[in-house]
Amino acid sequence: MRIVGINIPDNKRIEVALTYIYGVGLTSAHEILLATKTNPNTRAKDLTSEEVNRIQEHLEKNYKVEGELRQIVKEKIALLKELQAYRGIRHMRHLPVHGQRTKTNSRTVRGNVRKTAGSGKRKVELK
Repeated sequence: MRIVGINIPDNKRIEVALTYIYGVGLTSAHEILLATKTNPNTRAKDLTSEEVNRIQEHLEKNYKVEGELRQIVKEKIALLKELQAYRGIRHMRHLPVHGQRTKTNSRTVRGNVRKTAGSGKRKVELK
């Protein structure tokens, strides 16, 4: 089944299956199902075409999802970069943006990949 151009998994409850759409979380999925008067416990494969159409129409009218939302997020990040805001600079340098520590975490982002240390013992060679 496809809703807003996304394949929805058939064997999951529709409340969870809607979260596969970018921009729809569990809370907004619950609100969508309340507004369209659809039972959240029904499986996606058991929905009638009328229910699917109601969900799709509600999504298109009231929510920005998928490509449109991705475009908006990309524009906002580009604006931060252009303004040379702190968050924009962090985006440009591919560093954590929301205040996470970088001394011990985000090593792969910084290019400081370390191998984990072994026990220090050498393996006994087979004779």
